[in-house]
Amino acid sequence: MMQETLIVINRNDKIVGYKSKQECHACPGLLHRAFSVFIFNGKNELLLQKRSRQKLLWPQFWSNSCCSHPKKDEDLIKSAQKRLKEELGFTTQLKHLGNLYYQANFKNIGCEHEITQILTGVYDGKIKINPVEISDLRWLSFEDLKKEINKHSDWFTPWLKLIVKKYEKTNFISTG
Repeated sequence: MMQETLIVINRNDKIVGYKSKQECHACPGLLHRAFSVFIFNGKNELLLQKRSRQKLLWPQFWSNSCCSHPKKDEDLIKSAQKRLKEELGFTTQLKHLGNLYYQANFKNIGCEHEITQILTGVYDGKIKINPVEISDLRWLSFEDLKKEINKHSDWFTPWLKLIVKKYEKTNFISTG
């Protein structure tokens, strides 16, 4: 298996180098680029994925529809669409909403230290999950998601909780 190389950046999102995914995810973590995709259906429900047991960081945690890291010299939207196809078996038009800086540790195993670009899209078609990446899926309204996060915070990835908090008062889920 080829080692994935991530884009290492500074707090201004300027490239400072390239390091392996393993090096970037070793605590305290090297700041790197990422993206988080939020797919909504026509009912404004968010597609949530439960991360596979095979994931090193936050296995079996509920998260947003898809997330990963853009590759060197790869367009952000194209990279996210490629990852959607790999994880969920579809692509759709995506729009850039904003970004989020965060750092989070997972037990003593590793961490994330990212500026993640937040992308949204709408999709109502067939989904085919990649079981190496995802163990379960579900659609949930944004209001119900906020209630679940408040009740069972430890079920969800840290970036999902932070993005929900950042955008809870906006209309980023609108399909209109």
